[in-house]
Amino acid sequence: MTAPIPALPAKIDPLVRAFLDTPGAVAAALDRFGSPVHLVFPQVYAENLGRFRGVLDRLLARHRICYAHKANQSRALVRTAARAGIAIDAASPQEVASAVAAGFGPRRIEVTGPKGEVFLRDLIDRGVTINVDNLWELARITELAGAHTKVPVLLRVSGFDSGQVSRFGVPIGHIERAFDLLSAHRDRITFLGFAFHLDSGDTNERIRAIDACLALVEQAYGYGLAPSVLNIGGGYRQVFTADADRFDGYVHALRESLLGRGEPMSWGSNTFGYHVTGGAVHGIPVFHKYANTIPATTMLADLCTAPLDRHGGRTVAEVASDNLLDVWLEPGKALLDHAGVTVAMVEFVKEVADGTVLVNLDLSRDAVTPADQEVMVDPVILPRHGDGAETSPVGVYFAGRLCLERDLITNHKVWLPARPRRGDLVVFPNTGAYHMDLSAATASMRPPPIKLAVAHRGGDFQVCLDADYEPDLPLGPPPHHTPPRRSPRIPTEAP
Repeated sequence: MTAPIPALPAKIDPLVRAFLDTPGAVAAALDRFGSPVHLVFPQVYAENLGRFRGVLDRLLARHRICYAHKANQSRALVRTAARAGIAIDAASPQEVASAVAAGFGPRRIEVTGPKGEVFLRDLIDRGVTINVDNLWELARITELAGAHTKVPVLLRVSGFDSGQVSRFGVPIGHIERAFDLLSAHRDRITFLGFAFHLDSGDTNERIRAIDACLALVEQAYGYGLAPSVLNIGGGYRQVFTADADRFDGYVHALRESLLGRGEPMSWGSNTFGYHVTGGAVHGIPVFHKYANTIPATTMLADLCTAPLDRHGGRTVAEVASDNLLDVWLEPGKALLDHAGVTVAMVEFVKEVADGTVLVNLDLSRDAVTPADQEVMVDPVILPRHGDGAETSPVGVYFAGRLCLERDLITNHKVWLPARPRRGDLVVFPNTGAYHMDLSAATASMRPPPIKLAVAHRGGDFQVCLDADYEPDLPLGPPPHHTPPRRSPRIPTEAP
């Protein structure tokens, strides 16, 4: 029996899948707006938010969701968040302006990250909550705040693990200096509480950070402070793969190929962060996030119900409630999971000297993924030719449009059921979080891909420029998994 071809099937939201399966819908959008494009799905975002809220409503009496704007610049998604009544986490003057334009008032805006003096002055004038990154920021706020101004402040802390040093936050070892400033300037600063953000998805690390912040709450009382907020940040993971076993099978074949066994599966000398020593493959690959199978809502529920040893085994949620703490969160990836895809067109297919097949797209790698990562789910191919295509499976690499050897969209081999042809459309799934906007390449004077919003209303899919999306219009029923076999309506008006 022939072994199955290695594959990395992507998990795709049913609404997104229905749009991709609607005959001619994607092609019509590209014919109208050009290629390549980023597509965002605000209704999928809203569904993710609903599930996240459901966990919090069930487990936490007092909570606030602050959408991490940095994860995607989409105006449609920010406006959807504003209409949903949640708060927003902004990290730049531009993101603050975007939030205000979308309808967020100052009480619903929290500003994170390092901030210079000009930015601090603007934030104080606006009256938004400042999540203070360091002691200089805190001291400067006390100096810039007017005599009759009460600046709402959170204090970001770090250093929960002595073996891990972060460039962000006030180290726990310096916390008394922060308490002295906060206590001395209570007439100008409203100290809300503590915040942290961990890049790790390890629940135990978050529990240790929460326990440390609870101890800081107790310590703050001794300085005459009354913190009421615990901001536990974001970092809730996405689920990319639709088949964990096939993902593991692909990775196994890739590791074998790095040892010289079987067909080569990587471009050039790329090892994806692995290193080969003593006849074995070692290390953690740069694509490790794609292996996650635990939904963000499960991670959140596990965290809320985790017992705290220092509090007699009471859960995180129970201790927060006992202390009348509002728990704030800053999800970005969790709300954007499966709410965006990127579409490009095949410009040509070629073979290089060793017979490797390259599929060149009108897209650069940096528009799909950060440069130090690797997209480890298979793209969806939408053929635009009815016949004549080679139908036997073929392993290919997707190449970008820049005149740089490194502009390979996939450095790992992707097996397709048939060889693509010029004009075919290639859909990269789940690019909504940090893929579309983090490092979009503009080399050769090329603009980043245009961003469009897709909505399902009144039985049809409607596509418009992201900036034109209006979330208040009534929605139709969700599409069936098998869409009607008819030509889509792509209206000129904004949904």
